[in-house]
Amino acid sequence: MNAPTSRRLVILRHAKAEHPDRLDDRLRPLALPGRRQAADVGASLSRDQLIPDHVICSSSVRTRQTWDLARTALAGDPQSVDVNDEAYHAGVRRLLEIVREVGDDVTTLLVVGHEPVVSQAAATLAGPGSDEAVLERVRVGVPTASYTVLETDVPWSALEPDGARLVRLVTPTA
Repeated sequence: MNAPTSRRLVILRHAKAEHPDRLDDRLRPLALPGRRQAADVGASLSRDQLIPDHVICSSSVRTRQTWDLARTALAGDPQSVDVNDEAYHAGVRRLLEIVREVGDDVTTLLVVGHEPVVSQAAATLAGPGSDEAVLERVRVGVPTASYTVLETDVPWSALEPDGARLVRLVTPTA
């Protein structure tokens, strides 16, 4: 049996986006199926009692729309939301640095971002006690509107690669 968990990190890939010609990638909006996916994510987070205390959201239109639609279906609101320009371009190392800046009063943290960084970050953080089947799936990438759940007993500022347990991957139903 695992030790009591003090913190949960939920890493969410944005929902399905449009691919309009000549539109800057940062400005791509959600597609209609993505809007449904995002609302379903919020309902799923609520069912799983993963209401975030704090949210770090990439500044792209599709990640902000994903968060806004998911938030409306949550059974509670986060204490704070950080729409973060750096999270849009961040690689795994920088994303981990951003997570390390989160206050220790946050017990459930949600990061809304992009592939391949969201799956690579989950795989990088997965250490002893992780679900091996989930880890193998995450290593090949995750579909839109999927989220991973990692648990750790260390403060955010001390989170290191292999420093969490990857316990779940939730993917959209359709």
